[in-house]
Amino acid sequence: MSHSLDSEVLIVGAGWSGMYALHRLRKLGLNATVLEAAEDVGGTWFWNRYPGARCDIESLHYSYSFDEDLQEEWTWSERYAAQPELLSYARHVADRFDLRKDIRFGVWVESAEFDESTHQWTLSTSAGQTFTSRFLIMATGSLSAPKTPDIPGLENFRGEIISTFDWPEEKRDFSGQRVAVIGTGSSGIQVIPELAKTAEELFIFQRTPSYSLPAFNRPLSREESEEFKRSAAQIRAAARDSLDGLALENSGKSALEISAEEREEIFSAVYNQGSPFKFQGIFTDQMFQEEANRTAADFVAAKIAERVDDPDIARALTPTSYPIATRRLCIDTNYYETYNRDNVTLVDLLSDPLTQVTEQGLQTEAGLHEVDIIVLATGFDAITGALSRIDIRGTGGRLLREKWADKISTYLGLMINGYPNLFTVTGPLSPSVLSNMMVSLEHHVEWITDCIAHLDQQGLSRIEASAEAEAEWGEHVNEVAAQTLFPQANSWYMGANVAGKSRQILPYVGGVGNYRRRTLEIAADGYRGFELQSQPSVVIAN
Repeated sequence: MSHSLDSEVLIVGAGWSGMYALHRLRKLGLNATVLEAAEDVGGTWFWNRYPGARCDIESLHYSYSFDEDLQEEWTWSERYAAQPELLSYARHVADRFDLRKDIRFGVWVESAEFDESTHQWTLSTSAGQTFTSRFLIMATGSLSAPKTPDIPGLENFRGEIISTFDWPEEKRDFSGQRVAVIGTGSSGIQVIPELAKTAEELFIFQRTPSYSLPAFNRPLSREESEEFKRSAAQIRAAARDSLDGLALENSGKSALEISAEEREEIFSAVYNQGSPFKFQGIFTDQMFQEEANRTAADFVAAKIAERVDDPDIARALTPTSYPIATRRLCIDTNYYETYNRDNVTLVDLLSDPLTQVTEQGLQTEAGLHEVDIIVLATGFDAITGALSRIDIRGTGGRLLREKWADKISTYLGLMINGYPNLFTVTGPLSPSVLSNMMVSLEHHVEWITDCIAHLDQQGLSRIEASAEAEAEWGEHVNEVAAQTLFPQANSWYMGANVAGKSRQILPYVGGVGNYRRRTLEIAADGYRGFELQSQPSVVIAN
């Protein structure tokens, strides 16, 4: 190893992925350093501290599985943990494994450049620091690059603008305030009921409505937690081999081959469990056949109509432009019921478009809505955004965002041709956001760290995805997605929420279990599809 290196491995991001990567590299005897922009660990759960922020995976499953003692000692208080508890868990993990001593906080990475002569990465930060390493792991998260809406006049607003992604740490009181929320995706659906409790007036600006199911969140009993811990080994194994990383059972039936009465009964039973992942896959043809999907959409539409008193508002809140679950299927606590409150107004931008923001508020074609505070719940440049916002230069000095300008490509969502020794955790074209992220990120971290250890043991200095393997994987990802209804939606799954972004399926829809088997087979076969190199002039192709 060159004496000039700061670390054998640099990890960008101290969320779930970065913390586990650091812990595992240590256990493998490798020197690693984490660079984190925030002032503490937690990743998305450090930044997303808006009122009502929760995970949409049940707490028991949204937790690390790599350490039995950690699993035994931590007890979740609720079925769906809220942000403060998730952040506490992240801090507990950092303390338990003494991770902070190898994490540099408050470090914003602006660029990363690969040196072809030394097979090393050099990272530069906003403060002018540089860090060097042999390997670079981007643990930057799938939903960590917030998207600022392109609304004319936003800079002219004289009141306060708050983003759900970077909510003020101090507790806010909205009593007596007129508040506007722009966006009704997952963050908007969670924050709106909380703001409505105290705001004098709440205006909700909706462009595309979301489908949401009630979470039926509740405290977890000691018995439930203990039962999970007793069965954890079997539960985790089944999750790793499942479609979604949750091992949820489906009905095993087609939605179109049973009676309407039986279908309604099955939908009702699952709906009342408050599990979006289970609901979207309860019938075998639900995400493949439009008619089958429509039965699920109609069921949820009827539920929205039951929950909202005003039929016109219920209709405006009911999606009609995409199949259910081809955009993120949300869960909520009293979201639809919030529209029954006297202090809440829905502004449907499909029928009354937003024209500009003025000094006083938001102007639509119908008139001006004067507000004191604007809350942006406008989503993310998902899956690729955190990578594209860093100037990442690979071989020949090529910028990653330029490579991805026309088509986003990776090999397995783990590596990118032209960017040797750079690994992405839950990167584009891997199951990532269509799965329980904890299962997916643990697998990615384990695969990446095992790969680095293998290279180290074999005296190899460089690994890179081949152009052919990358192209073949991209074709496979698209072929699998084309069999489903996902491409029909203008969703962030398809990159369609960001102007100029390549419109293509970004997560792999082929399932966690299938993906896991394929990646492990590739590694066992001498890293098939990757080019391994010991010296700059010697290439070992597989």
